Amino acid sequence: MAVYIRKHPLEIPPPSEKDWLKDDEEDFFLQDPDRKRDALPQPFRMINKLVMLVVENAMEIIETREMLREAQKLKVQPTKCFPTAEFQVTGRANCFAVSGKYIFVGLSMGLAAFKVSDCKEVCSWDAVKTEICAIHALDLGNECHVLLAVDEMGLVWLFCFQKESFLLIKILNEVEDISKQSTCVEVVLSPGGDYAGVLLQDSTKAWLDIYRLPKDSWLKEMEKNPGAAAGLACRERRSSWTSAESPVSANKADAKLSLPVLLLKIKPPKPITGSSFKSPLDALKKVDDGSMLGLGYNHLIKDSQWEQQEAIFRSTYREYLEAEGEGESKEKIPRHATFHFLLPSRILQVGPEMKVQPDVPAGISVHWDGSHNLCLYLLNCPLKEKVDSDPKPDAVWPCAAPIACSAVSSCSRYLALACEDATITIWDKHLGYPLSVTAILEQRLIRSIHFLRSSAAASDETPCPGTDPACPIVQLLVLCTDSSFYLVKAPRAGKSSVTLLADRPEDPNLAVSAVVPILAFPSAALVFSWDGTVSLMNTATSQIIYCFSTPPSHAVASPWQPVFIVDSVNWCLLLRGDKQQQADALGQSKASHSTIFLFDFNSYSLKEAFPKEPDLPLKSLWNLPWIERCNIFLRDRQQSLLGLRDQLPEYWSQLQAQAAAMDKERQNMKGQKQPVSLAS
Repeated sequence: MAVYIRKHPLEIPPPSEKDWLKDDEEDFFLQDPDRKRDALPQPFRMINKLVMLVVENAMEIIETREMLREAQKLKVQPTKCFPTAEFQVTGRANCFAVSGKYIFVGLSMGLAAFKVSDCKEVCSWDAVKTEICAIHALDLGNECHVLLAVDEMGLVWLFCFQKESFLLIKILNEVEDISKQSTCVEVVLSPGGDYAGVLLQDSTKAWLDIYRLPKDSWLKEMEKNPGAAAGLACRERRSSWTSAESPVSANKADAKLSLPVLLLKIKPPKPITGSSFKSPLDALKKVDDGSMLGLGYNHLIKDSQWEQQEAIFRSTYREYLEAEGEGESKEKIPRHATFHFLLPSRILQVGPEMKVQPDVPAGISVHWDGSHNLCLYLLNCPLKEKVDSDPKPDAVWPCAAPIACSAVSSCSRYLALACEDATITIWDKHLGYPLSVTAILEQRLIRSIHFLRSSAAASDETPCPGTDPACPIVQLLVLCTDSSFYLVKAPRAGKSSVTLLADRPEDPNLAVSAVVPILAFPSAALVFSWDGTVSLMNTATSQIIYCFSTPPSHAVASPWQPVFIVDSVNWCLLLRGDKQQQADALGQSKASHSTIFLFDFNSYSLKEAFPKEPDLPLKSLWNLPWIERCNIFLRDRQQSLLGLRDQLPEYWSQLQAQAAAMDKERQNMKGQKQPVSLAS
């Protein structure tokens, strides 16, 4: 049989891809097995790398969560505290306020009052069928309480509560023309109930109204006519169906108490523009009080000079402005302000013709969003026939950066300012100088600051306002926008310190929604998380001691914005809870009623968890003779100077190092700017 045999063997064609294996790379897999994926052609190599990257990232997340879970198991679990009492309210509870022995609840259809002792309802107000979104209450004495309630339309309702009845006095921002109606943003009652501040805004502007409340007249009028409140409460209930079109006017006509007096109308600072003065003498004439520091309006810089400086700045830093995407935007007038009522102190220069009481606010501090200035206004000014629409501040404190938030201590002696550059300043108002100036090194944005009560000053009785607290260390709790919070300790003699209590959580559900100090216990603070956890932290040890838990059938309502209040007089926590099966996807309760849980601090062993040092006697500066007050001032100044003297060498070394670094940088820049010769 004939067999056909090829004379020449069949040749294998060369590879068409450059990255295919060659004959001299037969031992490739033994040398580098990881290069196997590189031998794949495109686009398979890219797909393979993406898949492996996703798998590796997923494994890292799984391992991190597993480590956190194991670390959580090793931690000492805090003790769970369940409610000591609970009660239900008709409708949705939007806000709480505690005054004396009563609990006032803002509902979706009015107001309701309950007793703290047995949580039983004693009175309700639903004349106008309006939803109350915020409420503030204060005990005036003689079983009389003042209430400020804000409804869903932004109206501010002023009530008096006596003999278990609501008495409507006035709607503070009511106008006849509905098109000119203003909306309330924030309401603040002063300690003692002498003043009230209402922050209002409309479609174009914002302003702050300060009212003087005639509480002494209210008490006298209540004593003369004790049945007025009960009669008006009955008439208000009838007006809800007899005068449905204008129940507000019907209620206002029945009011028998004195009306509050508008004291100040504070507007936000205007943008600084060119000067209209022709000479320095004209500018000096505008400074009628002889002060040298103000808001910066009385200057001699013309509009053309502003424009020239702006053009020079933009031409010099054009590349940086374009990189940041900064356009030519006009400065906007701020629409929100933070304000605090201040008791008499050395920073408020009150004239001899003004009468000052230690427990009555003498001024108010205001700072607007985006503003560097803290403005101080006096409240003991004589009443004028016409309120000044744009009063000048009596004092201005400029800061190096815009003020982000502020706080006043419970004893009203210390004032804290936090700026947008993470700088925190604590002022001693009685002595008139800053106690501490510190900064958070991480440059995090500060959301809120709160004064804590130190263990040296903690006692069973809350010190009266205006007293000199004996605590040697002032503690400040700082909450940042990334849910991390710090503890700032400012001793009266020495260097301040910043301690990180909790860093930014890895799990978004553990983000902190609110932090509130508990003044009844030293170094105690409530921490609310997005997952509905309510924890009690000991800031001295950075440990969670207790967790306030609702029953399994309920959950904390709106954990990102919880509805709660801490009663520092009755030592309890009020917290709203909703049934879990009656909450929709947005977390809003669909139930026709809300459940309010009460946690009585006296029922738990909190005193053992927060030990305190022996109490030191509280001394009131206002009741001491001038010689003793001067001795206290000189002693405190001497202690502060001693602490500053110890810090001077450190500051001087830092200044020398910074000067040397700047000199070196200047020399390097000189060397870079030398001309270079061009060869032909």
